[in-house]
Amino acid sequence: MSEFLAALMDPNLPFIRYAFITGILASVPFGIIGTFVVVRRISYIAGAISHCILGGIGIGLYLQNAVGVGWFTPLYGAVIVALLAAVVLSLVSMFAKQREDSVIGALWAAGMGIGLLFLAKTPGYVDPMSYLFGNILLITRTDIFLVLALDLLVVGVVALFYNVFLAICFDDEFAGLRGIHTHWFYLVLLCLTALTIVLLVRVVGIVMVIALLTLPAAIAGNFASSIKQMMILSVLLCGVFILSGLSTSYTLDLPSGPVIIVIAAGVYLTVVVGTKLFARRRA
Repeated sequence: MSEFLAALMDPNLPFIRYAFITGILASVPFGIIGTFVVVRRISYIAGAISHCILGGIGIGLYLQNAVGVGWFTPLYGAVIVALLAAVVLSLVSMFAKQREDSVIGALWAAGMGIGLLFLAKTPGYVDPMSYLFGNILLITRTDIFLVLALDLLVVGVVALFYNVFLAICFDDEFAGLRGIHTHWFYLVLLCLTALTIVLLVRVVGIVMVIALLTLPAAIAGNFASSIKQMMILSVLLCGVFILSGLSTSYTLDLPSGPVIIVIAAGVYLTVVVGTKLFARRRA
């Protein structure tokens, strides 16, 4: 910890401070959107969206390096593909007669396959590991402002439509009978989830972003008595996991993304086992 604090104060290591600030800011959308993902039980949908992102990243890198479209960055490709996946999954839920889990699996696999094909055809060396497993130490100042913008968007939309989101998470049929356009608000929720995944995939990567999106909220659900409390506790837990993982990975010279997830998973398992043991003793 002392080594990390010293690095944090070192003026020659700005990337450490960028990672620290991003970790704090990232906990807000992770905690808020993660709570809705857990309560609405759409973890698999969020997982499909996160893996589709690789397709957008691959297309963006290919257009930049092979076609010469310099302005089309991997971030633009990821945002477009993630939002398209959210729209497709929302439409399937609303209108299609196909099994939703089949469509989720198809998008999940197709996104990864398309991304890897474009990466293979991109000139030069492209390391997919940085996208699959993330590296918060590569965060730039621009990334910080993007995450801050996401914070404002998520907090603003959720504050404005909080009761509607609660309705579609717990009883969307009743909400529909009350005249609420549940399908459209469900689409908004999926789009917010998609944007959260895209902008925060740099923290833990495509493969593990779903874990950080759901584990803090799942832990918070064992202690909170309301959705607001669950959100607040999830935000705090997410911040603790990211910062403790960042500190541990820097001290032990380990990849930051996997360390963050291992810490979160360890706490989650401890809480689940401890809660069951406590319930048995009270019984």
